Amino acid sequence: MSGSQWLRMGLEVGPLVVFFLVNAKAAAWFDVADKASIFYATGAFMIATVISLSASYILHRQIPMMPLVTGGFVLVFGGLTLFLQDDQFIKLKPTLTNVLFAAGLLGGLAFGKASMKYLFDGAFRLTEEGWRTLTLRWGLFFLFLALLNEVIWRNFSTDFWVSFKVFGIMPITMVFALAQLPVVSRHQLEEDREEPARGPAE
Repeated sequence: MSGSQWLRMGLEVGPLVVFFLVNAKAAAWFDVADKASIFYATGAFMIATVISLSASYILHRQIPMMPLVTGGFVLVFGGLTLFLQDDQFIKLKPTLTNVLFAAGLLGGLAFGKASMKYLFDGAFRLTEEGWRTLTLRWGLFFLFLALLNEVIWRNFSTDFWVSFKVFGIMPITMVFALAQLPVVSRHQLEEDREEPARGPAE
């Protein structure tokens, strides 16, 4: 990964790290009850998200669609969490976000559009079959993440949910993404397959 890619990843992961740290330390830092920590963490998460999106725009003059949508959900559901003092809203946010992404991918596929092609066409050049395969797999994966989030927040403590959101979802997503590399390699356009073999004189 290049330096700019590491920076972009840091901007996307940073708000989650802030969310985890404030949830873990709010009771000590602000002298509040443990059960109130999630509300302080939610507020910090919202602020960190705005900073992250702003920094991304300043550095790249654009904000990728998925972080933008996710950030919008953070602000809406975070705001509801703080206004109503009900942490179920921030816990539902990942479920609804992932369902939205899944619906966009699978719904587009049902109408013959492989949406992943438009999201990652700058990074990969694949056959139409390859784009359809990736779109289907990622759509199903987002549904899996939505279901997983529901299982975790409904059956475990808030602290466990926050920890899993930070240290569980990211590794699972990275493993899944790496597992798609054979699809990318298998469906790469022929001219791109041959490109590395060409000499400088060619």
